[in-house]
Amino acid sequence: MDLHLQTGTGEGLRAGLELALREAVRSGRLPPGTRLPSSRTLASDLGVSRGTVTQALDQLVAEGYLESKPRSGLRVAPQPAPPAESPRPSHATLPAVPGIDLRSGFPDLAVFPRRQWLAATRHVLRTAPNTAFGYRDRAGAVELRQALAEYLGRARGVATTPAHIVVCAGYAQALRLVCQVLSHHAGAGSTIAFEDPTEPDYPALIEQLGHRARHIPVDRDGLIVDRLTGESAAVVTPAHQYPLGVTLSPARRVELVSWARRSGGFIVEDDYDGEFRYDRRPVGALQGMAPDRVIYVGTTSKTIAPGLRLAWLVLPGSLVDPLQEATRWDESSVNVIDQLVLTRLIQTGQLDRHIRHCRTRYRHRRDLLGQAVTEQLPYARLSGIAAGLHAVLQFPAHTGSESSLLGHLERHGIHVEGLSPFYHRRQNAPPAIVIGYATPAEHTYRHALGTLVDALRTAPPS
Repeated sequence: MDLHLQTGTGEGLRAGLELALREAVRSGRLPPGTRLPSSRTLASDLGVSRGTVTQALDQLVAEGYLESKPRSGLRVAPQPAPPAESPRPSHATLPAVPGIDLRSGFPDLAVFPRRQWLAATRHVLRTAPNTAFGYRDRAGAVELRQALAEYLGRARGVATTPAHIVVCAGYAQALRLVCQVLSHHAGAGSTIAFEDPTEPDYPALIEQLGHRARHIPVDRDGLIVDRLTGESAAVVTPAHQYPLGVTLSPARRVELVSWARRSGGFIVEDDYDGEFRYDRRPVGALQGMAPDRVIYVGTTSKTIAPGLRLAWLVLPGSLVDPLQEATRWDESSVNVIDQLVLTRLIQTGQLDRHIRHCRTRYRHRRDLLGQAVTEQLPYARLSGIAAGLHAVLQFPAHTGSESSLLGHLERHGIHVEGLSPFYHRRQNAPPAIVIGYATPAEHTYRHALGTLVDALRTAPPS
């Protein structure tokens, strides 16, 4: 049989022959069972010594590409099927849905500060010492922890020092580390309280880690503190409750801190969007009232972009060493260049300017949403304070069920979330939807809002 092989001479005759045959088998040009010419014939056709051909064929037999059977010569061996490829969306479209995306939890990704981030990256790469790219402190780059201590004290009223800050790869890792520390402090299987409603993934996470989740109701003043009993910690969103949008009242703040001191428990403060308040100055962090009992968690997910996976813990002094130990085997760290870039943005005031720019945009969007509800949906009520990146729109019971309302919006190509899935238990409640008004790009927001309102006006009662 004739066998066409491109052997090339760059790798040497034997290596070139091995490569050519190996690729012919892999590509399927030589299917399983194909009989190869004899070594004498192949050597003659290729113009190389028979010894070179024999050595190459023996190597491919050893690798499993060829098989040798008595009185049958050399044949291509059966090959394992290649793994099936599943379609993978591009990174640019991973969080997207077709139609109008008004899901909560996203900032406007189109306003990512590309120019400032690029300039800061260039500065870091130009000025950082070689030692910056070695193994770093598990707590995070000291430069970032110093910048965060200053920024959080100034912008959020957090009382801390760089030694009490740990940089994490997102909120989920921060919560995971907190659970490990609580296991050390309060014992495995302790109970952690969550607000009801809340993001359901986080109670599920702590239960996966061996703790018990307890759901404490929220009213217009925030978490109902007197429902807490013997929990080792309470996870709260005091500046802007997620998703209801209420603020933990001053009286409840005092009650919560008193509970922590009295019970020996800790408060985990999730300050996910505390910088975005539109009708007054942002409410300061709860941590400032009790730095010894509050574990403060902040991220760049709402202020810049969730894809950065940048978060930080501010710890009470008693938890610093246990958490350092918890990070000992945890490799989910943030790369040092991004840490130093964020440091640069904080130090130059670029982060403050970016937040002010976003605050202006999001305030305008929320105002447009409120105006549209007042003028065109007078039977609905927009709840929560003027803050954050989302709002809850509540409807009277005669509007129909929440699921039918969501289905109606889906048919109009509008993607929002119902309020019910955020509750641990919620039955026979009027329908409500959570609107992420920050999610669309600026130039599409008016169209998205108009389409949403038109669809809600035509929603049939179920």
